[in-house]
Amino acid sequence: MNRLSLNQWTTRRWTVAEAVAGCVRHGVGAIGLWRQDVAQQGLDETVKLVQNAGLRVSSLCRGGFLTGPDPLADNRRAIDEAAALQAACLVMVVGGLPGVIPGEPLGTFSRDLPAARARVADALATLAPYAADRGVRLALEPLHPMYCADRAVLSTLAQALDLAEPYPPEVVGVVVDTFHLWWDPDVLPQIARAGTRIASYQVCDFLVPLPADVLLGRGMMGDGVIDFTPLTRAVAETGYAGDIEVEIFNADLWAADPETVLTTTRDRYARLIAPDLGPA
Repeated sequence: MNRLSLNQWTTRRWTVAEAVAGCVRHGVGAIGLWRQDVAQQGLDETVKLVQNAGLRVSSLCRGGFLTGPDPLADNRRAIDEAAALQAACLVMVVGGLPGVIPGEPLGTFSRDLPAARARVADALATLAPYAADRGVRLALEPLHPMYCADRAVLSTLAQALDLAEPYPPEVVGVVVDTFHLWWDPDVLPQIARAGTRIASYQVCDFLVPLPADVLLGRGMMGDGVIDFTPLTRAVAETGYAGDIEVEIFNADLWAADPETVLTTTRDRYARLIAPDLGPA
């Protein structure tokens, strides 16, 4: 249980202060934070809350959207925020096709997928040295292919590792998220290949059928179709010793009592994830 982390959006109704307090009450040692919630609480106040509670910040979500116009300034701010929070990593959702905006109707956009991926590589070349100077680890997150157009032109762990390869593992790593990667027939050898580049292991289930808003198709572990055992064992076998972050976007969970959600999170983590982590 000492490695369990609550991603703040799993209990989205809670403010940063409430989520921090919830982690303390439930014996959860780490928290994954979101930039907009940190901004609402105030960066300095969030730093104090986390430090006074004795919590680790397992991740800061999110940087990225590198395919959009002028992404560098906001990502530099995100890196600075991650440094202040001493976050284990800054999660990078790299962005979709230029001009395609999540949740908005199509306007003028590019269908050139290779060019979009090249833009990601170019932006990363600029941001990686900035992050390294501030002791921040960028964590490239491949997303399920259904999000390729509007959120992430990286769809497989292999693609993320190829992009990270020119940089030291402590500067550019990858996120292994069960929701996004469970389907990939090559995921287990790619986890082995990732090795020390794994910056975050995020867990939740994949629901069937998916809701109309597929962004909310994540479920509590055990409520969907994912077999967590081989994925968790593969991550453990790399030597990954970081936090395991439960990140769930789900309308029903967001409407539920966060105390109940966190209790269920602990129980499912203890039953479905922790036994395959190996010795602490």
